[in-house]
Amino acid sequence: MGVRGIGNTREEAFEQAALAMTAVVTDPAKLMTTAQVEIACRAPDDDLLLADWLNALVYEMATRRLLFGRFEVHIQDHALTARAFGEPMDPARHQPAVEIKGATYTALKVAQENGAWIAQCVVDV
Repeated sequence: MGVRGIGNTREEAFEQAALAMTAVVTDPAKLMTTAQVEIACRAPDDDLLLADWLNALVYEMATRRLLFGRFEVHIQDHALTARAFGEPMDPARHQPAVEIKGATYTALKVAQENGAWIAQCVVDV
């Protein structure tokens, strides 16, 4: 499943890509943001940083049984620090469509196009 985030900044594009990944599982508008998780990752370039960011979220979703509906991302020198806000997964309320296994390098791209930042890749479900 392809996910794409578009924003005025690279950080906004990363936040929107994460939100798109949540939308693969459930409707992000149904999520409360009562739980908070800190995430940090580093990569040699923006493309790999996006894959690492999304995979860190997949790990947190799987191990903590959380779904995230809001993100605050900060990037400096290919180092990402972020906070993800969400709630414990409730199958009856969230009705998850699929389980995301991980972000792949397929269609992996972070670029600025026509003044907007795009962050995209394919996630395995």
